[in-house]
Amino acid sequence: MMKYLILIFGMWLAAGCQPDNANRQQIERAGLKAERIDPILAARSNLPFVDVDSMQTTVRVVSQISSLIVYQDSTIMAEWYRGSLNRNRTLNIKSASKSVLSTLIGIAVEQGHISSIDDSVAKYLPSYFQNPSNPEKRNITVRHLLTMSSGLESTSFGNYGRWVTSSNWVRFVVNSDLEATPGTRMRYSTGDTHILSAVLTEATGMSTRAFAERYLFTPMGVGVGGWDRSPEGYFFGGNNMALSPGGLLAYGQLYLNSGDHNGRQLVPAAWVEESLKTHFERTSFNSRGHSYGFNWWNNTFGTYRVNFAWGYGGQYVFVIEDLDAVVVITGNPDSRTRGVNDLIYDLMDDVVIPYLHHAK
Repeated sequence: MMKYLILIFGMWLAAGCQPDNANRQQIERAGLKAERIDPILAARSNLPFVDVDSMQTTVRVVSQISSLIVYQDSTIMAEWYRGSLNRNRTLNIKSASKSVLSTLIGIAVEQGHISSIDDSVAKYLPSYFQNPSNPEKRNITVRHLLTMSSGLESTSFGNYGRWVTSSNWVRFVVNSDLEATPGTRMRYSTGDTHILSAVLTEATGMSTRAFAERYLFTPMGVGVGGWDRSPEGYFFGGNNMALSPGGLLAYGQLYLNSGDHNGRQLVPAAWVEESLKTHFERTSFNSRGHSYGFNWWNNTFGTYRVNFAWGYGGQYVFVIEDLDAVVVITGNPDSRTRGVNDLIYDLMDDVVIPYLHHAK
């Protein structure tokens, strides 16, 4: 697939999308200087020049992608939608909603509903931990859920169907085997983030959706579409929330601006910083080996560190602090197309990051 992208990109360069001679000489001089100073700067000086038309044309070729918004330095630099999708039309963001759960927990901690993320989950959900099969389950903390290191058996992948057809999702997760000491290993599991939703509801006395709308989405002017509930009544923590591409952009801007929205601190800056730190390295089952924070992923694309929310089928919010940029990409949430994630990562490496680098 990379060869396919390079071929397309090479055709555009041949068609006249390359920088002029003066710019080329400037780039080459910068590269020589950078090589003597810093290998990362040297690599960045060699990033190909990509203009906005070439970037958008490249994205259109990828049929799995349904929208693209590129934002930098307080300006929307590029915006494109496929079919009937538009900036304000909601779609299922799948597991990108896990990052939203992290945000809501940070707000709840700031408001005093959750006294500490090192609190035992059993403090907020005592009925589920009265007679645990393994007493060590009482050591699972809110922090462990934020980093998917509860140690409980994963409900994702092969176990997902059994989990979502059970009569009580929280009980199913808590009653599963404890496979590792809590806090010692990250293993991707939507069950962990669903327990977070239950903790939030019990700690605040509000449903997860009501809390999210009052303290996060409404202040940002973002509407929430559909959002599933579990059989026991908690809003799905970590899947099947619907937001629009514009809503995802506003959410990414919030993290780019350290929790500030138009002068109002919606999320504590310290929480944003801690959420985007690496708490577990190279955890992802994806070939890229993403690292993990508080329900946020991070990796390097085009020599820049990128933090991102990630959902099945190609739902992404990329936050690139060093480029003062947010990139929103949405795909088909019902897609079974293999390789769509790697294709999007190639686009970030070869097209989007180079565009933002030279536009800066």
